[in-house]
Amino acid sequence: MPKQQGLKGVVVKLRHLVLVLGDQLDLDAAAFDGFDPAVDAVWMAEVQDESCHVPSAQARIAVFLAAMRHFAQALQAAGRPLHYMRLEQVGNAGSLAAQLQSDVARLRPERLLMTAPGDWRVLQALKAAAQACGLPLEIREDRHFFCSVREFAAHARGRKSLRLEYFYREQRKKHRILMDPQREDAPLGGQWNFDADNRDSFGAAGPGFMPERLRFEPDALTREVLALVRERFAQHPGSLDSFAWPVTRSQALQALQAFVAERLPLFGRYQDAMWPGDPWLYHAQLSAALNLKLLNPREVVAAAVAAFESGHAPLSSVEGFVRQILGWREYVRGVYWTQMPGYLERNALEAEQDLPEWYWSGQTEMACLRDAIGQTLQHGYANHIQRLMVTGSYALMLGVRPQQVHAWYLAMYVDAVEWVELPNSLGMSQFADGGLMGSKPYVATGKYIARMSPFCANCRFDPAQREGPRACPFTTLYWDFLMRHERRLSENPRMALQVKNLARLDAAQRQAIAERAAALRRGEVGALAATQEGTHDHAL
Repeated sequence: MPKQQGLKGVVVKLRHLVLVLGDQLDLDAAAFDGFDPAVDAVWMAEVQDESCHVPSAQARIAVFLAAMRHFAQALQAAGRPLHYMRLEQVGNAGSLAAQLQSDVARLRPERLLMTAPGDWRVLQALKAAAQACGLPLEIREDRHFFCSVREFAAHARGRKSLRLEYFYREQRKKHRILMDPQREDAPLGGQWNFDADNRDSFGAAGPGFMPERLRFEPDALTREVLALVRERFAQHPGSLDSFAWPVTRSQALQALQAFVAERLPLFGRYQDAMWPGDPWLYHAQLSAALNLKLLNPREVVAAAVAAFESGHAPLSSVEGFVRQILGWREYVRGVYWTQMPGYLERNALEAEQDLPEWYWSGQTEMACLRDAIGQTLQHGYANHIQRLMVTGSYALMLGVRPQQVHAWYLAMYVDAVEWVELPNSLGMSQFADGGLMGSKPYVATGKYIARMSPFCANCRFDPAQREGPRACPFTTLYWDFLMRHERRLSENPRMALQVKNLARLDAAQRQAIAERAAALRRGEVGALAATQEGTHDHAL
C-alpha cells in the first residue's frame, strides 16, 4: 500500500489527495485549507484530451502546460507532496478522469478533495471518476471570485433576463469599490459607468508612441514545454514563435504592475479602438493570468483603484477596467453556472451555417478579419472589440451555428476557460441565448469598423456598399441579418430603429443583398486560397 513519510519520519497512509487543475494555480486556494504535508498530497496531470477535445491552439496549450509545471515547482518549494503526471508520461490516450482513476489505484488515498472546477464537463467527469473509485470527493467553493455561484443564483432568481448593469451596481455597493464616501449608495463621480468617455478611435494619426509589451522570455522549463508542443501538437493551429506570456505568479504580478503604470491611464478612452499590426494597444493582457488563478481579482481591482486615488489614472479609465473585472468577469461566471448544462446547446436564432474554413488560417480578403485572426494565430490573443465586433459579429451575421463559434473561441485564445468563454461567445457574441444576458445582437455594418480603425482604407471592399462586387461583407450581412430576423428584431426595443430602416429597401435591393449574402455563405466571396502552412487539422 503506497504511503508517505510523516513529519517525524513515521510512515502514514495518504489521507487527502488534493486535485489541482490547470486553471487552479493558487497556493491559497480553498482546497489547501487544513493541508497537512504529513498525510496529504497534491495531484496534477497533463493529459492529451484537455488539448484535443477542441483543437487547442499551440499558444493556449503552452500557456497551460508551462504555468502548471511552474506551479508544480511552487508546490514543492512550499513543502507540499506532489504527484504530477507529465504529458510525456501519460502518452497519447486517456482523459483527466481516466488518469485520476489510474493514479488513485496506485496511491490509494482515503478521500479526494478539490476547489470547484471552472468547467462543467470536467466537474462531471471527476465526480464520475471518484464514484468509480469508490471515494468521496469533497468540492470546496472557489473563493477566487468576488461573488459565489450561490450569491449569483440569488441575484438571478425570478429574472427573465440577466443584465450586467444591475449586477455590477450590486457588486460595487457590496464591496464598496469606487463608491462616494459621503453618500452610501452613490457611485464615485456621480455615475455608474463612463461608456460615453470610452469610445474613442485613434484617428488617422494612429496611436502614436505606445509602451512596449512586457515580454516574459521563456526560461528552461517553458522552453521544454514549447518544444513538446511543437512536436506533439504540430497540426494544431497557431504559432509559438512569439510566445512571451506570464506563466508564474511573479510574472503575473509584474504584468499587472506594468499595465497599471503604462496603459491604464488611457485604457478607458481607447478600449474599443483597433489598429493594424498592434494587438496590444492599451489593453491589460491579464485575462490569462487571472483565469489560471496566478492573479487574484481583488488585487487587480485594488491596484486600479489605487491608481485613481493617487491621481495616476482618471476615473473613466479605472471604472471601465473595474467593470471588466468586478462586473463582467463575475457576471459571465454566474450566467455559466446557473444555466449549465443546457446553455451549451442554445441556438435561439436557429443558425446552422458552418464556420468558414479561413477562421482557422486567416486566409481571407477582409482586412479587419485577416488582422484579427492573424494575430490570434500568432499570439493566441485578440482584444474584446476584435472578438465581439469583428470575428464574432461576422459569424453571427453569417448565421454560423453557435456551438462551432464557441469551439473556435475555446480553442484559439490563451485565456479561454469554458466558464468565461461560453457565455461571452454563445450569449454576448452570438445572441444564441435569445437575450438572456445581452439586450440585443451586436451587429453593425462595415462603417463601424471604418470608424474604429483604418482597416477599410486598405481593403478591397467598401463599407458604404451593401450590394455589388465591392460591397463590404459586413455591410451586406448586416442588412441580410435584419431581413432574415425582421420579425423577431422588430420586437426588440434596442433594435427597432435599425429594423425600420429596412423600409428603405425595395424588392430588387432586398434580392441583391440576399443573393450576395448567399454567395458569402457558399464561400464564393471573402476567402483567399489557403497556404499549406496555414492549413491545420481541426476536425471537431
